[in-house]
Amino acid sequence: MLGNARARLCRLTAEQLPGAIRRGAVLVDIRPQAQRAVEGEIPGALVVERNVLEWRCDPTSDARLPHAVDDDVEWVIICSEGYTSSLAAAALQDLGLRRATDVVGGFRALVDAGVLNDA
Repeated sequence: MLGNARARLCRLTAEQLPGAIRRGAVLVDIRPQAQRAVEGEIPGALVVERNVLEWRCDPTSDARLPHAVDDDVEWVIICSEGYTSSLAAAALQDLGLRRATDVVGGFRALVDAGVLNDA
């Protein structure tokens, strides 16, 4: 399942994330609140827990986020290690959000690469 999900994503490395943000990508942190409290926040990221992600990002949903304007939004999903985020990004692609992706290694890769220090 994970391999199939990742096969259709154009996954980003931690070092590529700042460029994606500059071009207008929407960064979404799907880690549970308790995990964010322990690991830390991601500056500039929307917090949308995994169990509500699809209807918050779907532009046809009454519960959509203001960023969910159309199917062409670039959603970059972040979890702790890059596993849950791959499955979540694939689920968004299943909704027609073709540019949904995630970051290889997730939050931990961002920390290791020092990307959050520059945010």
